[in-house]
Amino acid sequence: MNPPSSLVDSPHAPSIVPPSEPSRRVPWQRRYARLVLTTDMLVVLLAVFGSQVFWLGPHSVDVASSPLDYTTLSLVLSATWLGALTVWGTRHPRAIGYGVTEYRLTLAASFQVFGALAIVAYLTGADVSRGYFLLSLPGGTIALLGGRAACRFWLRRRRRHGTMCARVVLVGSADENARVAAELERQPAAGLQVVGIHELSADAATAWDDAQTAILHRRMADRRADSVLISGGALLEARDIRRIGWSLDPGRQHLIVAVNLTDVAGPRLHTRPVAGLPLVHIETPQFSATQRILKRAFDILGAGILIVGLAPVLLALALLVLGSGPGPIFYRQERVGQGGKRFGMLKFRSMIDGADTKLHDLLAAQGRGDTPLFKVVNDPRVTPVGRWLRKYSLDELPQLFNVLMGQMSLVGPRPQRDAEVEFYDDDAHRRLMVRPGMSGLWQVSGRSALAWDDAIRLDLFYVENWSLVGDLTILARTFKAVLLPGDTAH
Repeated sequence: MNPPSSLVDSPHAPSIVPPSEPSRRVPWQRRYARLVLTTDMLVVLLAVFGSQVFWLGPHSVDVASSPLDYTTLSLVLSATWLGALTVWGTRHPRAIGYGVTEYRLTLAASFQVFGALAIVAYLTGADVSRGYFLLSLPGGTIALLGGRAACRFWLRRRRRHGTMCARVVLVGSADENARVAAELERQPAAGLQVVGIHELSADAATAWDDAQTAILHRRMADRRADSVLISGGALLEARDIRRIGWSLDPGRQHLIVAVNLTDVAGPRLHTRPVAGLPLVHIETPQFSATQRILKRAFDILGAGILIVGLAPVLLALALLVLGSGPGPIFYRQERVGQGGKRFGMLKFRSMIDGADTKLHDLLAAQGRGDTPLFKVVNDPRVTPVGRWLRKYSLDELPQLFNVLMGQMSLVGPRPQRDAEVEFYDDDAHRRLMVRPGMSGLWQVSGRSALAWDDAIRLDLFYVENWSLVGDLTILARTFKAVLLPGDTAH
C-alpha cells in the first residue's frame, strides 16, 4: 500500500535548497555560542579592568574597609558577570541569533550582578569607589549589547549566504508548506532553511505510519536535514506529531511546530501543561500606565538629545532647502495621529512649491489613484536637494519637534493622510491605538518596496507587541537604514 503522502520537489512547491556536502564540523549553534562567549569575555574584561585603570590609575589600590584590592575585585566581578550571563541562558541556542530575548536576558543578568555587588558592599561595609562601580555597569552593559549586535550582524551575513542555518523538512499540506516556506524565505535571519517537502494529501488517510516515517527519514538523510517543521496541524492529529518527534534522533534532530498564531510575539505566549495538555496562553495586548509613561519619557529624552546634538546639521539642511528654490523651508502636512486626531507633521521641504496640487493627476497618470500608500514613481515634483534628503531620510528630522509636542513618537506606525486612512479595514484601524512614529517596523523591513498589506501587517505586529527593547532595536536598524539606504529608499 502506498503511503498517502510523498516527499516532493515540484514546480508548485516552495524553493528548496539543494543538499550540502557532508560535514563533520561542530554544529553551528555551538560554534556561534563560542564566538559570543569569546566576545563576552573580551568585553567584560575590558570594561571592568578599563574602568579600574581609568578611574583609579594603573596601580593596584586597596578597597577601603576591606582586605581586597581592586585588581582582585575586578577579577571576581568579571568572573561573576560572565557566570551570570551563562546562568541566565544568554548563550542558549533558543536565545541567541534571533529576536530581542538575547538582549533582554543580557540586560537582566548585568543588572542582577551589579545589584548583588551593591548589596554585598553595603552588608560588609566595603567602601567601593562609586566612579569605578558606575563606569563599569553602563559602559560594560552597552558594550556587551554592542558585541552581541556585532555577532548577530556576522551571523545574518552568513545566513544570507546559506550557512549557519538549521536545515528543515516541511511536513504539511501544500498550502501550509507554501505559507511557512514563503515566510522563512523572507526572513533568512531566522536561520531555518527549507531543504525538503513532505506533502500531505487532504483526500487520504491522515494517520502517520511506519511507511511515512521511513520516507521522511530517507528524505532527511538525502537532504542532510537536522530538523522537521510541522507547517500546520490541519491534516495531522496530536498523536501523529508525537510519533514524528519520537522517531527523531534526540539531541541531533529537532521537531518544530508552526502554531497558527500570526502576529503574536514571544513575550505574549506562555505554554503551561495542564492535565497533560500543552495549553498556550496568549496575553491580550495592552499598554499599561507604566509602559505609557516609560515610552513617553523615552521619546522626550531621545528627541531632546537628538535636537541638541543635531542642531548644526538641522541648520545646514535648512540652508540647503532655502537655496533649492522658492518656497518655505518646512513643509507642514496634515496627518492622522493617535485615536484619529489630526496634526501637522513637519518635514524639510523636498518638493517644488505647490506640489500637493499635482498629486492627484500624477497618481492617475500612473494608475495608482485607487491604491493606498500614495507613492509616485520617479516623482517629477522632487527637487535635486529633496531627492538626496529623502534617500537618507533627512527630510524627516523636523518631526523631532512633533515628538516633543506629544503628537508623534520616535518609533511607531507611520502617520498617514486622510485619503490613505479611508482604505483601512477594521484590523488596520488598530494602527491608530498608539502615537505614530518617525520610524517603524515596516520602514526598517523594506521601506518603499513593501506592499500595503505587508506594511499594515508589520505595523499591527508592532502595536500588538510593543516593548522598549523592541523600540531600541528598531532605532538601531533605522540608523543603519539611513547610513546604508539601499535601493528601496525613495
